[in-house]
Amino acid sequence: MICTIYSHKSGFDTIKELILSNFPKGNILMSNQDGLDIIDLEIKGGLLSPSKKIKIAYRQRAEPSYQIPEIDDSELTASLKGLYGFVNSLPTSNEKVKELFLHKILTLNCEFSIIEEKGEIKELKTIIGNIAKELDAVLFVQPNTVISKSEGQHFLDKNLNLIIDGQGNCEIDTLDVQIDSIYFDGDQDQLDEDQIQRKENSEKILEAKKIKINKHLPCVESENETTLRTPKEIAQRVSVLAMTNLVAFNSVSPEGAIDYLQNYKLWDYTTENEKEFLDNPTEEKKANESWKCEGIWVLMWALNKVENLGFPNEFCNLENIEAEDYPVGPDKDPNTFIESIVSVRSKSEILDAADLYYRFNWACVDERINGRQIENINPGVVYERQYALNWLINYMDQDWDYVTCDT
Repeated sequence: MICTIYSHKSGFDTIKELILSNFPKGNILMSNQDGLDIIDLEIKGGLLSPSKKIKIAYRQRAEPSYQIPEIDDSELTASLKGLYGFVNSLPTSNEKVKELFLHKILTLNCEFSIIEEKGEIKELKTIIGNIAKELDAVLFVQPNTVISKSEGQHFLDKNLNLIIDGQGNCEIDTLDVQIDSIYFDGDQDQLDEDQIQRKENSEKILEAKKIKINKHLPCVESENETTLRTPKEIAQRVSVLAMTNLVAFNSVSPEGAIDYLQNYKLWDYTTENEKEFLDNPTEEKKANESWKCEGIWVLMWALNKVENLGFPNEFCNLENIEAEDYPVGPDKDPNTFIESIVSVRSKSEILDAADLYYRFNWACVDERINGRQIENINPGVVYERQYALNWLINYMDQDWDYVTCDT
């Protein structure tokens, strides 16, 4: 195999026509094998040259988008998740390009592999370059091929320049991330009034705070489409978070936290990641877990135990929550707290916050991608609060450990 080409654009007929236009004299055979659309292309030779054969295997996501859903709707979606993780693990000499590449992976909707099965086609590098430019593609390339730029597997941009390889090498300064406007604008006529108003209100807040606005970001779900977590579910979640957070700040031993959660029947509501943390709370894990105080703050706000979230330019202070309102403490039964919770803030209030923090996070990511530090807001605070808000609104039906903060 020479390479696998990935593109935001999709549609087998379009890809087929593009490929065949670059091989006008080839004989083709179409088939479908194991869910892949196959093009077998034979280029006849002359008296002194043998014929040559190329195979192209194509597949696409079941639902083209600009984000990768948590639920695998196709084999390609599952593969793209793996691709994202692989690229994320690579070292890099250019953090900006790596961030852009990771963002571009989220937008990919199709892939097709090009395999030389017989003979060599001298024009192949030019042909692959033409296809890559037309599709604004990225390429996963094997070593020792006509387009290779590294001794191991590596990625090229549409101009066949190196994005990243296993050693972190990079030969470009930027990478375009293009998204078809249909994913932003295609369903605008079907938006509910509350979605439109919510987006406008959020953008006014950003404008007043001089925070960059992306007018193309879609609305969050409408009130009619949203089912909030139940009061009891939120109370259980924040109780577990509060206890693990005490371990992160060395206020409770991990053994004491485990005993507490088991004794008060909360162990079943403790996630696998939290159990792993409590089993081995390294200093690095404690530092990461300490950020969850922002999630606690959001959930306590949703339960009306915090008056307002405040602006995300500084960390929350959990000590500002009255002790009698806090779910855990010495000789305190968290179930008393859980049973006392019978209501949460309105769906409208929670969605207002979810929409606003969605736009805050986009601005943070945009600044980071462009090598700048955002002013006025704290990116870590924004991320953790959006994480909790997405869980509250059942974003993509994701469990706590797997919540995504798409931008």
